[in-house]
Order: sequence, then C-alpha cells, then structure tokens
Amino acid sequence: MQRATRKGLSRLLVGLLAVAVLSIPTATNAQDVANGQASATVLAILAVAATTGLDFGNVYQGVPVTAAKDNSTTGTAAGVFTITGAASADIAVYMQMPEYLATTSGDDRMVISFNSTDAAFDTTGNVDPAAFATGVADVDPYNWGAAATNVGSTGTSAIFLGGAVLPSVNQTAGAYSGDIIVTVSYIGT
Repeated sequence: MQRATRKGLSRLLVGLLAVAVLSIPTATNAQDVANGQASATVLAILAVAATTGLDFGNVYQGVPVTAAKDNSTTGTAAGVFTITGAASADIAVYMQMPEYLATTSGDDRMVISFNSTDAAFDTTGNVDPAAFATGVADVDPYNWGAAATNVGSTGTSAIFLGGAVLPSVNQTAGAYSGDIIVTVSYIGT
C-alpha cells in the first residue's frame, strides 16, 4: 500500500505542477505610441516710455511747488508714462522715485516728495492727465501693492504722476533734474 500511496501522491504532485505551470501568465510584448502637441502664444512685447517729464516749472527759493497728476496746477506738468502690450494683460508696476533733484554740476540738491495718491493709472489708452477716464485714480507711486493694473483693452495704458519740490530758502539758482524709473512686467494672469 505504501507504494500505491506514493504513486498516487506522485501523480497528484505531477498534476498539480502541470496545472501550476499552465496557469502562469505569459508575458506579452504589445506596445502603443501616442503623439501629442505642445503649444504657446507669446504675448506682444511689453514696453513703457516716458512721454512727458514731471515739470515743476519756475520755482522760488523757500516756496514749495506742487505739480498735480491731473495737470490742474498752473505752470506745472504731470509726468506721463505710456505702457503698451497685450490687450487686457495684467501687469506689475514698480516706480523708483528720486529723493531730490540736483543741478547738472551736482553742487546743489532740492528735495522732491511724493504722497500716497500722487499717481493715477488710466487703462483706456488716454494719455492726457486732465482727461483721466478709467483705472486706478489714486496710487501710491512708492508702493503699487495690490492696485489692479492691466494694459487695457486697447493695448495702451498710462501712468500720470504728480509730486512736490521743496526748495530751501538759499537754494542755488539753476536747472534741477532727477530720474524717475518705471519698470513694468507681465504677471501671467
């Protein structure tokens, strides 16, 4: 009987082994390939230009002069910067403001100041400070912060800038100037 049991057990093992081998999945070598595309549209170049310089006109020693951003001050002119780019694209604006104006020779300086509402941002394509239309009417030129700015639907916007000069009582006579640097960039929204 032991022989028959061993023989039966051997047959059973061979049968199980055959079933196990047959149930092993066979590897398949199928492949598939897909082609996709990448695309992008580059927006119009963003540009800023100083159209009109901030002009305080004639200034007397010891007498402060204010130039309004809307050109409402007689004898002065608001600074105008035009921005062109992709229509309605959101942008960031940064203005680097001078602390003083200096003579050409650099031998004297006159304090210049800007308050928190000395800039306006017009999004209509208008470049006349006296005809502000739509945008942000009161902007701090030192900190544009969250002021919503965009190139405008026409692809042109403008910054109007006012300020004040504070000559000393013994201010040297002559012409004074300083640089106002405006930087604009797309913010990708």
